[in-house]
Amino acid sequence: MAKIGNTIATLLVGAAVGVAVGYVLATDKETRQDDMEKIKKGLNGLKGKFVKKGQDLEEEIYHS
Repeated sequence: MAKIGNTIATLLVGAAVGVAVGYVLATDKETRQDDMEKIKKGLNGLKGKFVKKGQDLEEEIYHS
């Protein structure tokens, strides 16, 4: 059963690498840079939300 899980994980990693290589080859540099900026902004937004949730949780735990 563990072999099946390893096989599936390997296939998923291979597919992700294939998608990444295809994306790099299929798009121009400006488009990739724009997309990376969008991804960075989105990740920074998520980071901010997690930090806020962590602070709220900490406050709730220690001030209750």
